[in-house]
Amino acid sequence: MLGQHRSTQRKTPRGRADDDALTADIIALAGRFGRYGYRRITALLREAGWAVNVKRVERIWRREGLKVPQKQPKKGRLWLGDGSCIRLRPERPNHVWSYDFVESRTHDGRKFRMLNVVDEFTRECLAIRINRKLNSTAVVDVLTDLFILRGVPSYVRSDNGPEFIAKAVRDWIDAVGAKTAFIEPSSPWENGYCESFNSKLRDELLDGEIFHSLAEAHVVIEAWRVHYKTARPHSSLGYRPPAPEAVQWPSNEGGSPPPNAPRVAPKPVMH
Repeated sequence: MLGQHRSTQRKTPRGRADDDALTADIIALAGRFGRYGYRRITALLREAGWAVNVKRVERIWRREGLKVPQKQPKKGRLWLGDGSCIRLRPERPNHVWSYDFVESRTHDGRKFRMLNVVDEFTRECLAIRINRKLNSTAVVDVLTDLFILRGVPSYVRSDNGPEFIAKAVRDWIDAVGAKTAFIEPSSPWENGYCESFNSKLRDELLDGEIFHSLAEAHVVIEAWRVHYKTARPHSSLGYRPPAPEAVQWPSNEGGSPPPNAPRVAPKPVMH
């Protein structure tokens, strides 16, 4: 009737009343956790009390131009992608632990080593031992403390480094009732859970920190480990942290699931 095309008649879009507050919290979390994407940020927002879905967070994320910087690809490493590797799969907590070494440097250029121990089923980092030098004696020392605290696992997986294949380590593991599960030489994909943890440790912490002393490295890395196991959302666990207080495995009354059963994190236990 007015001679105007209907596409010119639009209501002025109105944002939600809490858009500004939500946007501010998203930007703050993105600034604090620079290697987290919008899905993990959504999980943190929900933990903070926001009733928000991932699509809304994604819209704000893209509108604000937020993104996770791309990691530089590593050259000279060949990964097997044909699924031909058949390996022991974890079926319950304390079934398979894996451990490995990671190296970094303090500000003066001196190296230090980290021994990381991971429960493959719960994804929990059980310990990170830090020192300038770590040998087979340190491996036994760390495992002794964990076996007393957490119980003895069925298997302990590692690569074929001299610290892990030392006769003293193998004999001690056998003596306490566990079994060793060594990967094939030059096959890091067979130790995928620990390799994944190592990459997250380096990506989210080591690559962005300068340690002025070994004592500072102890404090900062242990604080990150506690955050990793109690607060950091894990996609494989339904975006919940892997700490025992958050993820509980039901009793064995119903039996263990089959080895190829999908990993579904149980509901969190309320205290």
